[in-house]
Amino acid sequence: MKIQRISELQHEFSFLSATENFDAFYTRFLKSDLGKIYLAIPWKSLVEAFQIKEKAFGSKMIFSPKGRIALMFLKHYTCSSDRKLIEQLNSNIDYQFFCDIHLGFSRITNFKIVSQIRCELAEKLKIDALEKSLYKHWRPHIENKNQITVDATCYESELRYPTPQKLLWEAVDWLYRQLKKICKVLGLKMMRTKYIKWKKRYFGFSKMRRKTNKKRKPLTRALLHLLNKLIGFEKELRTSYKLECRVAYFRRVATIKKVYAQQQQYFETGVSPKNRIVSIAKSYLRPIVRGKEVKSVEFGAKVNKLQIDGISFIEHLNFNAFNEGTRLKKTIYKAQSLTKIKQK
Repeated sequence: MKIQRISELQHEFSFLSATENFDAFYTRFLKSDLGKIYLAIPWKSLVEAFQIKEKAFGSKMIFSPKGRIALMFLKHYTCSSDRKLIEQLNSNIDYQFFCDIHLGFSRITNFKIVSQIRCELAEKLKIDALEKSLYKHWRPHIENKNQITVDATCYESELRYPTPQKLLWEAVDWLYRQLKKICKVLGLKMMRTKYIKWKKRYFGFSKMRRKTNKKRKPLTRALLHLLNKLIGFEKELRTSYKLECRVAYFRRVATIKKVYAQQQQYFETGVSPKNRIVSIAKSYLRPIVRGKEVKSVEFGAKVNKLQIDGISFIEHLNFNAFNEGTRLKKTIYKAQSLTKIKQK
């Protein structure tokens, strides 16, 4: 194949159809690794399992029902953020074939569409029905249907390692900024705090190599005191002026109140609280103790899964820690429900 530099390329204008070489590009796509994945997925049965349809009235969505499911597969295939995924989709014709879309000279600029589709599919997701559809499609290619391997793992979420100081500072910083905006809208003065002083102290503490107990305790005590003052001021504003904010705001405030109660108890007693929150943005995450040499604790969803001929199926998923040793019977029942699918 002859490679040409853009600076030396002779420009040509084609007056032929934009879809002239569609078949050639599509055939090339099917021969690629992504094309093989595309052919191995039963799109029709997945669309039926999710029960998503085109709009009966109004303008059509950019992605078809099949394309919306394909976009989620592509998200994990590329291991990229929502914004990066849309950028790659705009410039890669193979990705467009995979998502059942042809952009031509147009571009998708709204990267939030990935999040909207993810939320739509999450509401309609039924893992058991979906796995049965996939197994039914792959059944002719599975040789050892009577042999299963069981293991538990953790699907990690992207999260900085949580410490009480980091968590308290995140709560203080977020609540302070929100209250400042609210006071500006209401035309009120912001309450007097030592936010700037403890901001400098926290940044200085975070840069220390050795964070001794002598340094940790005063900082934690001060952050707890400051967070308590901010929570009280927020409650006063909410009751006096009847704030109308988004649901996400009130959820985050409720999470911060719970964080304060847990960290206050932990600071006074030294006993780790039950259902400990490790992130104000992802309040559903819990520490999962795995006992590995590299990572003793992981943060994400713990999954008990079974493997049939190299293909993994989820038996149980939970963000709270659980003992997978007690789920052997349920795992066997799950394998039987998959391998004994009635043929229509």
